[in-house]
Parts: sequence; structure tokens; C-alpha cells
Amino acid sequence: MRNRYYSSKMISQPLPYPNFPKHLIAIDCIIFGFDGLDLKGLFIKRQLEPEKGNWSLMGGFVHENESVDQAAERVLYELTGLSNVFMEQVKCYGNLDRDAHARVVSIAYYAVINIHSYSEVERDAHHAIWVDLQNLPPLIFDHAIMVADAKEKLKENVAYHPIGFALLPPKFTLKQLRALYEAIYEVPIDKRNFTRKIFSMNILKKLEEKEKKNSRKGSFYFVFDEEKYHQLLVQGIKFM
Repeated sequence: MRNRYYSSKMISQPLPYPNFPKHLIAIDCIIFGFDGLDLKGLFIKRQLEPEKGNWSLMGGFVHENESVDQAAERVLYELTGLSNVFMEQVKCYGNLDRDAHARVVSIAYYAVINIHSYSEVERDAHHAIWVDLQNLPPLIFDHAIMVADAKEKLKENVAYHPIGFALLPPKFTLKQLRALYEAIYEVPIDKRNFTRKIFSMNILKKLEEKEKKNSRKGSFYFVFDEEKYHQLLVQGIKFM
């Protein structure tokens, strides 16, 4: 899709400001997933120099006919095959020495996806792996800083918006939900207080079906109330 503010006529014209240096604008995506126990990030082996063969975030350069948001959506889709997922800008990174080959300014975005929605076909095509964020391998450039900043951004957002539900399967238990927030915040969460808070929001619908893999008695599955969810997503609430 062509950016409506950037016509082909504009592209064909000589660039203004000839006395100023030109820089490359890149996008890097921090993609979060949750496997039921740990918060994970999606990483790839870099296929070009510099740092070829080392672990990297998925990224790419902004094309001349797209906005930075459109570029981020494209990069995410190229890696996961997913669209219309929660994604937000983290920060701009522009240290002079961040790339030895060129002056590259990168804009980082983070996305939250259901880890089971990401197909093995897409993963194998990019040699991507899910990595526990508590045990990150060495990353190229300033990507480790980007991941740390994205984790803090995620913590801030899930405190006021129910975006964490995007990391869960369509139906889940209260234990799985609490485990997700414990993984995000990296601290234990009191079971009673958490359950009371969740139910007070009136955002969950209880199913008759139970998860019985972990106990004979089993735990009821829940799904979120779509209408209430989107209302809280827009309005926000003190979630945690």
C-alpha cells in the first residue's frame, strides 16, 4: 500500500536539502510470545554482514513508499505471516556507532502474539527460534537494549490495558492467566488478589469445559468478553 502522503511524483523529484547527509531508517521488531510458563522472544540468525550468523531481531529498512508504522507491519508479517496484531512503537535508536557499515537510525516496535499462531513453516523459512527472555543469547548491535526497553514498555502497558490476553490461547485457565502476568512482571502474584481483581473487571466468560492435564479435579476454562475487552483496550483501567 502506498503512503497517501508520498506520491510517485514526489519520489521522482530531486531530493531537497542537498547539503545535508542522508541516513538509513530501519525497523526492528521485538516479538513476544508466551508458552504457558515463560515469556519468550522471537529471534533469527542474521543473513548478511556485518554480524552475519549472529542472533538478531527481525528487521528491515523503511521503503520510500511506506510510513514507519507500515514498515513495522510489513516486517512483522514477513517473519510471522500474521497481521492485525497488537504492535506499538518502543523507541528510536541512533547512536553513531550502532552499525559499522552505515549511519542507520532504527525505530523499534514490539508485538504480542499467540505463540501457537506462529506456524512452523514461517519459522523454518527464517530459521527463527523462540528464546526464553531470561536466557538471551548475545545479540547484535544494540538489540539487547531494545529487548530490555520493550519489556519495560510491555509492563507499563499491561498494567493499564488487557493486551496480555493476546499472548494466550483462545481459552485459558486462571492459573495460566496468572502465570502470564508473573512471567511479564518477573515476580510472584498473590492468587487471591489476582483472582479478585480479574473478576471485578467483568472481562471473563466462564466455560463449562475444564483443563484436566494438571489435576483430577481440573480447572475451568475462560474466554474474554470481546465487547468488554475492546472497551478496556481503548479506555484503560488499573489492571495490575
